[in-house]
Amino acid sequence: MTILLSDPRVRAVPVVECGEPLVRLPRELSPAGAVARAGLVERLVAADRQLPAGVRLRVVEGFRTVAQQRAIITSYAAELAALHPGIAACDLERLTSRFVSPIDVAPHVAGAAVDLTLVDVCGEELDLGTPIDATPEQSDGRCWFAAAGIGADARAHRTLLAEVLGAQGLVNYPTEWWHWSLGDRYWALATGASHALYGPLSSAVAA
Repeated sequence: MTILLSDPRVRAVPVVECGEPLVRLPRELSPAGAVARAGLVERLVAADRQLPAGVRLRVVEGFRTVAQQRAIITSYAAELAALHPGIAACDLERLTSRFVSPIDVAPHVAGAAVDLTLVDVCGEELDLGTPIDATPEQSDGRCWFAAAGIGADARAHRTLLAEVLGAQGLVNYPTEWWHWSLGDRYWALATGASHALYGPLSSAVAA
């Protein structure tokens, strides 16, 4: 059974903040200028080097402020509440967390997660089955990493992502093929680590 970010087991993971700074990803990997913890950036650079010739990682988002995270939660929760009139608050949080994490455990707010895809030599995105940030409702569930109903090319590209990122110790959030993290509470739970390395940050001051 998939563990969602709203699961109490994620909140129960202790955080021993290592104090690692946020750094900006190389421009060739993130034209948008995303920032993330230094250790995560190092591993993303290493993963990119392991890709076949003509294929690169493209990071579209890294660290988010609490305000940015809260805005995404509010917007998506409102969509779900409209689709499920009378839904209980606990059920709404669980459904919302398939797409956006509660603030206190959010990997993006800790600088511990990135949203990424693969691109070709011209910078055009490869087929991964859905656009980045397609909700479960918009994609009919095809946003899940292991979803059925995607083409052979998309499946091969997702497998390639898992190979190079997994080799660097990153973990995927199973409901979002594009979301990969390192050092956060979800990562710790998924890997059996005794604690998370990165806790929430108040601002994006990149070194």
